[in-house]
This record gives sequence, structure tokens and C-alpha cells, in this order.
Amino acid sequence: MVAQILFLVLTLAAIALFTVNLRKIIRNIRLGKPVDRQDQPQKRLMTMLRVAFGQSKMVVRPIPAFLHFFVYIGFVIINIEVLEIMIDGLFGTHRIFSGLGGLYNFLIGSFEILAFTVWVSCAIFLIRRNILKLKRFSGVEMKSWPKSDANYILITEILLMSAFLLMNAADAKLQLLGASHYINAGAFPVSQYLINILPSSESALVMIERSCWWFHIIGILAFLNYLPYSKHFHILFAFPNTYFSNLEPKGEFTNMASVTNEVKAMLDPSFVPAETEPGKFGAKDVTDLSWVNLMNAYTCTECGRCTSVCPANITGKLLSPRKIMMDTRDRITEVGQNIDKHGAEYQDGKSLLDDYISREEIWACTSCNACVEACPVNIDPLQIIMELRRFAVMEESQAPGSINAMLGNIENNQAPWKYSPADRFNWAQES
Repeated sequence: MVAQILFLVLTLAAIALFTVNLRKIIRNIRLGKPVDRQDQPQKRLMTMLRVAFGQSKMVVRPIPAFLHFFVYIGFVIINIEVLEIMIDGLFGTHRIFSGLGGLYNFLIGSFEILAFTVWVSCAIFLIRRNILKLKRFSGVEMKSWPKSDANYILITEILLMSAFLLMNAADAKLQLLGASHYINAGAFPVSQYLINILPSSESALVMIERSCWWFHIIGILAFLNYLPYSKHFHILFAFPNTYFSNLEPKGEFTNMASVTNEVKAMLDPSFVPAETEPGKFGAKDVTDLSWVNLMNAYTCTECGRCTSVCPANITGKLLSPRKIMMDTRDRITEVGQNIDKHGAEYQDGKSLLDDYISREEIWACTSCNACVEACPVNIDPLQIIMELRRFAVMEESQAPGSINAMLGNIENNQAPWKYSPADRFNWAQES
């Protein structure tokens, strides 16, 4: 009974803490400006199923896709076992689903095989990160915590899978010894090879089995509450993020209604634009971005696929699309913490532009959409970059000289070049 009460208290406390942190993140996302992403629900659902559930964009890199598939499937399916653990923990039973007979044996056997593949995949991922040191896992933004975060998760996964298999091995040996409470149930295609390394004492086996059981469930509850502080939050947010992702062609930029109305009024003096509230052009801080941009930031997996295909980054420029997303997430988290400490009206004097993302970064972008195409969960760093650019140009009139020259040419010559429209076809006559 003491164990059951302790289990209940730990479970409720973990769920409560996770709920508090999740509500804070949702609050932070809602600080963004409204944008309508409720259209085309069927297409959005299919996008979510294909990209988030089906992992369709992972296959561009076959090796990590293959390994990630096992971790992903293992994470989803092995958690069915957690349901049994939860029921056993609450009611003091043992292998409550054993009444399923042959189906139960099949499930436990499948869980073990998946646990082993997860173990191997995580070990390979650790080697890729720390021994092979693949380039896309490095960068100015991948220092300290971001670098350690992935290692912590991979090591934790290995420990959890090891505890699961060792627990089953001890359970299987207790079944062979005919120990009370340990009913004959389950198939153990992997953990059977661990039986011979375990002691023969029933009390020692019970200690090992119970210790691994508690380690497994406490590890899962701890992992749940680690997610809001980790890049692995994409486990949950990948699904809504892909559902609400942009369905328009990637090369199509959004037009600002206020600017569009000004142009229409210039072209047609009879045009009377609808009254709109005065607003800011572009974005200086995270609260000027849309809630989708902020959800993108919390969904970022920090995998580096965007940065690895960015032509600006490849040629040595300062821009890293991954850093753009990480900086946005760090800034909105800081804004949320300020609200918790000082209230909604508090201003800390900082902003996303300049304090987190430099002008050099945003102007290094070629707007090619390679980062958007590469992201496995449909994150759009380019949209954030363009909003920061809009603010710099339209609110501050601060842009590189080449940009100002181009804008002046468009205004005067209706083209980005310095030649007048009358001279535009001189090249044909000269040739």
C-alpha cells in the first residue's frame, strides 16, 4: 500500500508540473500576433499525417531516417507498456494484461525487440555526435546546453531501455523459479540472454526487478517534465506545427494589407481602403511575430538540416537558420519569464533584433527557401527573417547600402538596376 501511495503521489506531481510548464509555453505562443491557419482542414490533416506521423521529410537522409524510425516507433509503441505499468503501480497488480494470452506474449516480445533497436539507434546517434562529430551538429549556437541536451536524452533513452530489458530478465527468471506474484506471462526474445548474468537468489531478483521497474517509471515521468526545457519538445509539437504550417507556395511572400491599400490608392484615386488600426511594419521583438512563428520556435529539433543546406552559411556568412529559431525560442521564453516575475506590462529593454539576432544575419539570407524545404517538421525560419527585415527597412529606414540603392532604382527606374527604362534594351543593340 505504501508503494501504491508513493506511486500515485509521484505520478500526480509529475503530471501537475508538466501541465504548469505546458500552460506557460502555450501562453508564450499566444503572445504572438493572430494569423488564420484554420483553412483547408483536410489538406492540413493530410500534411500532418504525412510529415509528422509518416516522417516523410526524414528520408532525404536515409541513415538517420532509418535510425530515427526505430526510435520513433519504439517511443510510440513501447509506451503501451507504460499503461500496464501505471495500472500495476496504482492497484498493486503485476502484468495486469497477461490475461490476453498469446497476444500479450506477442506484445511483450515486440516491445523487447523495439527496445533493443532503440538502444542500438541511440548508441549510434551518440557516436555520430561525439565521435564522428558530424558538421551539422556543430555551430556557434550549438554550445553548452544545446550540445549537451541531445546527449542527455540519448543516454537517458539507453538507460530506460536497459532498465526495461533487465526488469523483464529478472521477471522471467522469477517466473522460472515459481516466485509468488510473478505469474507466467510474456515472451522475452531479448532479455532471455540476460538471465544467466543475474543472481539465483529470489530476494536479489525481486530487488533487481523492482528497482528497474521504479527506475523505468520515474525515468519516464522525469523525461515528461524535461521535455518543456528541451529540443525534444518536438515530440509533442511536431503534430500541431505541421498541421498549422504554411500551405501556400514557398516562394510566395505575404503582403501587408496597409501597404497593399496604399499602392491601390496610388494606382486608383477612387479606391477607398477599409479603415484599419495603425500597426507596426515587420517585427522587432517576438511579440511582433505571429503565434505560428513562435510555435515554430518551440518545435525546432535543432537537427541542423536547415543550416546545412543554407547557401549563406555554406559560403561562410554569419547566418544560421537553426540559430534564428533557437534565438526566437530563447527570447520568447525570456519574455514569458518576465511576465511571471514582473507582470504583463514589464519591458526589459531587449528585443529579438540586435539583442539576439544581428543585422548581419538577416541580410545574409538569400530568401531561397532551402531551410524551409529541409526542415523535417515544416518550420519556416525565412518568415521570421523577412519580418525582421521589414522592420529594419520600413520602420527604421536602416538597410545596407546595396539594398537602399536597389530600392531607389525600383522607385526611379521601375527595376533594380540604375539604368533608365529608355536604356533598358541597349544591350540588344550593342550585341
